[in-house]
Amino acid sequence: MHLLHTLYEPAGEGLHPTIIALHGWGANGMDLLGLAPYLAGGSFLLLCPQGQVEVPLGPMSGYGWFPLTLDAPPDPAAFTAGVEDVKRFLEVALRRYPIDPNKLVMLGFSQGGVIGYALALAQPERFVALVALSSWLPPEVAQQLPPRSTQRLATLVHHGTRDELIDVGRGRDSVEILRQLQVPVTYREFEMGHEINAESLQHLSTWLEEKVLSPIVLAR
Repeated sequence: MHLLHTLYEPAGEGLHPTIIALHGWGANGMDLLGLAPYLAGGSFLLLCPQGQVEVPLGPMSGYGWFPLTLDAPPDPAAFTAGVEDVKRFLEVALRRYPIDPNKLVMLGFSQGGVIGYALALAQPERFVALVALSSWLPPEVAQQLPPRSTQRLATLVHHGTRDELIDVGRGRDSVEILRQLQVPVTYREFEMGHEINAESLQHLSTWLEEKVLSPIVLAR
């Protein structure tokens, strides 16, 4: 596979409900792996790919999905490359790992959430749910979405009221765009910064159990 990645696989035989988890700017493929045991008691297979854009962090490096531009939309070519990276990764992962294709979740934190929005909203039939944590949906991305139904794509958005990197207002604006697109969205704010705190994690776990594990999902 062309992207480095980490993996958490539940006990037992597959096929497993699966989360593709995309890290934020300056992090890496290990960043979200620790969520796995706390999501529905470790019931999900968690795949955490690592972006290919190198982010210098002093003596070390982190990674991202596309270069950040201050107060400007993402460069279209670079952004498309990031989306295609994840799309290509997913195609191979579906063949390699015991993934239940009818219970596939796209999750992204911060910059990873932008990629998650672009991919899941463009292909809603592929995913049972979308989760965006401390992230934003650029209007430019929403405007380029193909005209297709997103009414079945259960979506969860979390944001911290004290987020020092991505203002909570951007999360609220993203939710309004989702509602205009008729996406069934659940939105929660938490007293936290740019992070996933214990309360947010518990709510995420409960939501995944209700929206992904509990319903009878029809084959698409």
